Amino acid sequence: MGEQKNQIKVTAIIPARYASTRLAAKLLLDLGGKSIIQHVYERTSCAKLVDQVIVATDDSRIETIIKNFGGTAVITSDKHQTGTDRIAEVAQNLDSEIIVNVQGDEPLIEPATIDKAVEPLLLDKSLMMSTTCELIDKLEDIFNPNIVKVVKNAQGDALYFSRAPIPFPRFAALGKACFDPQTMLVEMENHYTELGQYFKHTGLYVYRKEFLLKFTSWPRSPLEKEESLEQLRALETGYRIQVIEVKDKSIGIDTLADLEKAREFIKTRELP
Repeated sequence: MGEQKNQIKVTAIIPARYASTRLAAKLLLDLGGKSIIQHVYERTSCAKLVDQVIVATDDSRIETIIKNFGGTAVITSDKHQTGTDRIAEVAQNLDSEIIVNVQGDEPLIEPATIDKAVEPLLLDKSLMMSTTCELIDKLEDIFNPNIVKVVKNAQGDALYFSRAPIPFPRFAALGKACFDPQTMLVEMENHYTELGQYFKHTGLYVYRKEFLLKFTSWPRSPLEKEESLEQLRALETGYRIQVIEVKDKSIGIDTLADLEKAREFIKTRELP
């Protein structure tokens, strides 16, 4: 951790809310002998472009876990609606120019993925925000509203994020497939096999601190409310978001099935 570039300090903040609806206290659950949040912290610390890692939490139990393995944790307000608001509370008191938002429920995140997301802000002083995406390789994922899709321009900046299939296949709008996902799946299997233009947006964000603090002060935008995607607030306000494609797949822990999958996965890998 901490290979500084151009003397710009980079701090990764991991928002860690105790409550979770689908898997109770999931960040404290065991994964190969360590809590999920410890895995996230240690893997984030392995990123070469990150100088400092902090967990921003609303609960003393998470704070205790972090401090017990020698990590840094800050207790934040329990009133925050989003992880972005939580990291902004911590960021306002830091001297870092760049803030990385690493999701607390992704214990298998690749340190190289974090570095790839940070690098554009080190190279382009005008860039305020970046994020990551992955190639979608399963047809059904295109129609899954829980998987956010992103389309980019030729420069790699986001044009739009949506829970709907984007780009929408034109042929589907010409017939009965238009509003029937199952029928559309069949139609796409028959007529549209180039999945390469469909990308899943992943929840890793990098901000300039000054922009993050402004962003969290703005009211929710109309498209943000409609899609329930806060990154649309930045696009609607006129800021560009660089989207970096990464090869390593993200594995978030939202359910017990996700946790069991991760437990099987780490049996085949040596993690820090």
